[in-house]
Amino acid sequence: MRVGPGRDPLFFIGRRSWPERMEVQHLAPFDEAPEGLDEARLIVETGQARRIAEIVAAPLRALGFRLVRVKLSAAAAPVLQVMAERPDGTMSVEDCEAASMAVSPHLDLEDPISAPYRLEMSSPGVDRPLVRESDFRRAVGHEARIELERPLEGRKRFHGVIEAVETVEGQLAIDLRLVDGKEGEETVARLAVADMAQARLVMTEALIRDALRREKTQAKDRRRERAQDRRQKNEARKQQEGQSQRTPKA
Repeated sequence: MRVGPGRDPLFFIGRRSWPERMEVQHLAPFDEAPEGLDEARLIVETGQARRIAEIVAAPLRALGFRLVRVKLSAAAAPVLQVMAERPDGTMSVEDCEAASMAVSPHLDLEDPISAPYRLEMSSPGVDRPLVRESDFRRAVGHEARIELERPLEGRKRFHGVIEAVETVEGQLAIDLRLVDGKEGEETVARLAVADMAQARLVMTEALIRDALRREKTQAKDRRRERAQDRRQKNEARKQQEGQSQRTPKA
């Protein structure tokens, strides 16, 4: 287990080369799924990584996590990185550990990787991949690197500030103000998300400040929720005590 600085992703690492099989845990479905849990990814994997994404998505969802990205290295000792988060964007080390334990038996059962490999379960980090509409909308005003599936006017890679996210002719698109534009090029490129192979934020001081503000707000919300939960439990206990005192003895 490794925890990096605040700006880095959190990891839980496990080696998937043991011979024994872990039991698949079948968790009860949500009575009501948390808001954003089922928001679809607009940028997805291809090939073997896509198959792995299909395997791990369901056990992650059962724990209240949503898949961000799957990446499989082509090294002699493969590393499978599964990136996940809660709908509010948080993911603790404990969450990473729980997610790793949940997806491992499903990977054992489906066996999508023939060689021994290392599983890395991680949070997206501050300079995160952008894969959902909400990711792009939160990224407005920040720098991003975009790679397209096919060249647009002779180029596939773009680097700039996301100025707007709009739906154009039924497709989600972003306006990217280029910071690496060539002479004679438009300074703003309109890029359809459906044409993107990958997109991710660029680490900047502004992005770090924004992430810290969001973390403080989320921590305050969690403290308020815990305080409300304690109050409700105390009220329920007092009601139970009052009822027991009013109940006549036989």
